Amino acid sequence: MTNRTAATRYARALLDVALQEKADLNRVEDELVAFVDLFTSNDTIKKVLLNPAVPAPRKGAAVEQIAAQAGASDVVRKLLVLLAQRDRLVVLPELLAAFRSRLMDHQKVVRAEVTTAVPLEPARAQGIERRLAEVTGRRVILTTTVDPAVVGGMVARVGGTVYDGSVTMQLQKMKARLAAGL
Repeated sequence: MTNRTAATRYARALLDVALQEKADLNRVEDELVAFVDLFTSNDTIKKVLLNPAVPAPRKGAAVEQIAAQAGASDVVRKLLVLLAQRDRLVVLPELLAAFRSRLMDHQKVVRAEVTTAVPLEPARAQGIERRLAEVTGRRVILTTTVDPAVVGGMVARVGGTVYDGSVTMQLQKMKARLAAGL
């Protein structure tokens, strides 16, 4: 089983258990983020917890102690200990990404990125955000970027879908139509 597959399964289980236990989902995410940050930024902890020479029960005990000191909820603490005991802590960064994705899906939230040739005014960005929310039926978290190559109009990426209303794309379509007509 690949790390990504394992991470996805653990993330699904974490969300299911958190929902069943009626845990605060945002707190679960925050606690997971805090542990992943600690794990990835502290070389000593990372080396010890990923070292195959350290017995899994000792890793589990160490993670239990770290999670308890951090005040982690039972749901997160149990997951982290389980991962340590199974020598699967290596999947933590992917688990976090998969959990965030599932959590956003559960909360009916989608990320959108809009690229324009010039910076958007806040009122215009809010209008785009509202319109994308209407189209997707979800709450939209919008980020904007500027790329002069767009020339005019905008390119919106919502989840895996791209809406390209840029002048650059319109010019490419015109070029293709003219070339096809010759």
